[in-house]
This record gives sequence, C-alpha cells and structure tokens, in this order.
Amino acid sequence: MANQDQAYLDLLKKIMTEGNDKNDRTGTGTRSLFGTQMRFDLSQGFPILTTKRVPFGLIKSELLWFLRGDTNIRFLLEHKNHIWDEWAFKNWVTSPEYQGPDMTDFGLRSQKDPGFKAVYDEEMQKFCQRILDDEAFAQKYGNLGDVYGAQWRHWGKRDGGFIDQIADVIEQIKTNPDSRRLIVTAWNPEDVPSSALPPCHVLFQFYVADGKLSLQLYQRSGDMFLGVPFNIASYSLLLSLIARETGLEVGEFVHTIGDAHIYKNHFAQVEEQLKRTPFDAPTLWLNPEKKKVADFEMADIKLADYQSGSTIKAPVAV
Repeated sequence: MANQDQAYLDLLKKIMTEGNDKNDRTGTGTRSLFGTQMRFDLSQGFPILTTKRVPFGLIKSELLWFLRGDTNIRFLLEHKNHIWDEWAFKNWVTSPEYQGPDMTDFGLRSQKDPGFKAVYDEEMQKFCQRILDDEAFAQKYGNLGDVYGAQWRHWGKRDGGFIDQIADVIEQIKTNPDSRRLIVTAWNPEDVPSSALPPCHVLFQFYVADGKLSLQLYQRSGDMFLGVPFNIASYSLLLSLIARETGLEVGEFVHTIGDAHIYKNHFAQVEEQLKRTPFDAPTLWLNPEKKKVADFEMADIKLADYQSGSTIKAPVAV
C-alpha cells in the first residue's frame, strides 16, 4: 500500500513556513492558513498517519458514539476514550455545585504550573469516575449538548420531531446516487451558544461515480497536530462504513479546512514529526458479516499491518 501521510505533512510544512500568526479563544496563539485541502485515495490504503502513532481504538469508539446519536461522554469513558473529557469537565468545574479547588483558566494554568496540573489531573480523574458510577451525575454533567451525534441523528425540526440525517443520506445514496444533495450538516446557529464546543467538522457531502463512494468534509477549524489526524481517520472510516451499507467501493476522502492551524505550543512536536519517514498505509478490515452501519461494534473494525512512529504528545488547548 502507498504512503498516505504526504498530503498531511505537506500541509503542516506549508502552515509553518507560510502561515499567519493569530490569536485564538484559548489564549495559546496559532499559526494558520485559510482554505486548505488534502485528498486521500482510500484504494491506496487506509489514511491513518504513520509518522506518529494515532490510537485507532479512540477513533472507532468516537465515531460509533457519533453514529449512535449519543452526546454523553459516559459511552466514551466505558471504552477508555478521554477525547471529550475536558469540555464536560469544564461544565462541571464552572457550575455552582462544584466545591473543589478553583479551576479558573485551568487549561493554561495546568501547562505552566506542574503543581496545579497535578490538582487538575486528580479532579479530572474523580470527575470521570463519578460519570461512570453515578448515572444521575452523568446525565447532568456528562452531556455536551447538541454536538455531532445529536445533529447527525436527531436534528430538531421547527415544527417538532427530528431528522435522522445519516439514515436519510444512506437512503439517498442507494436510490438517487447522482444527487448533488447528499449532505449531512452539524452546524445549527441556534445551538451554537449552548454547545460545549460548536462543531468544527461542519458539513460533509457524498459523491458517487464509477461504483465508488467519495466524501468531502468541510471543517471550519482544524487543530492540525492533535485534531486533524483523528478527523482524517474518522471520516475515512465513516466513508468506509457507509460504502459497505450502500454496496459501493471506497473512493476519495477530500478534507477541506477553513482555518487550518498549528498551536504555538505544538511547534516543536510538528518539527519532530516532519523529520520522520512515513510507512506504507495499513488496510482497513470490516467484519464481512456486517452490512449496516448500525450493526457495527468495536470488534468489527480493525486495521491490518499498521506500522508507525512513536506517539508524540502535546497539550490540548481548551
């Protein structure tokens, strides 16, 4: 299989050399470019990065969480997935019920003060365990609002009821594959103020040609070092699952990003990654007995022959 890292590495390099230095809501600062695009041909292997280790188990559980229409981190924690912890935790520590140590500006303070980070980590661990142990607490503080799962599967209608966009687009791919309206959107201006994190991957569109299914994602904001590698693999997996249900081969994943940025406290990690040599792409295995997206469980999705460089750690900007 071919190397699938190159489009990503080329974009990292371009942002570092040509990007604009900007402020951002986290106070960390970024270097960014506006209006970028990467293309991945899934017939050449599954596009998960090989120049650093990307945890595919987290990608699987997060995507299955979205596809279930779930917006509560409890399901993720049950699968040892902590991707969304910070946003739920922030809702808890800023609530009137929270009586623990002051967590004001906890993201930046934890990066600068090792002692504070230890307190933060302890409070986070207690929070996650309580989400798992206390269902009422999980319902109140584990829910992130109308994020991806809700918008994909339960889009609220003005006159009541909801739209299941995933079910609708699968049906349209099957019955009207030449349609130019094979679109799922997560951006609802009414819900943005109440969401823990307004959708970054805003809209995606399918395209059918020559018996192959392709998908283009428009992402308004992309954390190139930490978030985008997950997005590439997640949407390539989504494409593969929907191709399975619709009886099509996989085509291209096209990743279009509005504000593609590298946080300033990720520059050293990016430079390290750019020095690495990619491996050949792995192969995605989907349980051949499963035909519908809704039937897939964690064990039904695997990567074969995934070789990669070591993990490169970096702080999350919240």
